Amino acid sequence: MVDYYKEFETYLIEKKHVSDNTLESYMRDIGQFLSYLKGKGVTDPTEADNSDIRTYISDMEAAGRSHSTVMRVLASIRCYYQYLVFENVIAENPAMGIKLAKIEKKLPSILTGQEIDLLLAQPDMSDTKGARDKAMLELLYATGLRVTELIDLNMQDINLSIGILHCASSKNERIIPIYPGAVKVLEHYITKARPLMVMDSDEKALFTNINGTRLTRQGFWKIIKAYTKQAGIKKDITPHTMRHSFATHMLENGAQLKDIQELLGHADISSTQVYAHIMKDRYANIYKKYHPRAK
Repeated sequence: MVDYYKEFETYLIEKKHVSDNTLESYMRDIGQFLSYLKGKGVTDPTEADNSDIRTYISDMEAAGRSHSTVMRVLASIRCYYQYLVFENVIAENPAMGIKLAKIEKKLPSILTGQEIDLLLAQPDMSDTKGARDKAMLELLYATGLRVTELIDLNMQDINLSIGILHCASSKNERIIPIYPGAVKVLEHYITKARPLMVMDSDEKALFTNINGTRLTRQGFWKIIKAYTKQAGIKKDITPHTMRHSFATHMLENGAQLKDIQELLGHADISSTQVYAHIMKDRYANIYKKYHPRAK
């Protein structure tokens, strides 16, 4: 019997050219779905129908899984069965037609300028790990990079002599300026701290773990969580918080949405407009609170 699970992984890599994170998520989602089907007596996933998938999605919602997680799982299942259609294993995709109820999109959490200063002050630059962490946090806020883009950076992507970063992600390619303070911190990390962490002279990764290999997304997530707690910041921080804060603060200081779109690497301006909504809500609340006739 053909192992469609393994063949699906090959399809995602060779045909869809998905990122490592997407590949990991899709394979985990499908693995859990196939285990669910077996538990229900459906040993052959090609025999699952629309009702089986709807029941699985309903069970996830009943278990309290977040809307974004359920949406991602449904997308994974759709892709899996689309692959089976592509391979002529099944005639129709049983996941088509299944839609989740729309919920109001939650605006991203943003740190204030004071909170950014507090967070960036936490790492101890006299320590090797602290110097690396300080460089990562400063670079994130300086450029608005996605966390995946940050950990994928190689030494050759940074030009500190002219203060620019070359980001060539799977989504796009762009050049981003780096403010002088971040350049100084990066210079310290690259010249003083990184050589103590990296033993292999062929290692290309800009940011590594203590073993000298490329830092992972999960590793960074633990780092920013620890410094957030250390700083006493109570907000719900996500790996994207620095990126959201970068864009919002740029907008507050007069940058145009189109320019912010280019810096963030958004293909569509609609993705950038969420920051305009944040500004609108913030000023609307200030207006209502302080204008004498708005009370």
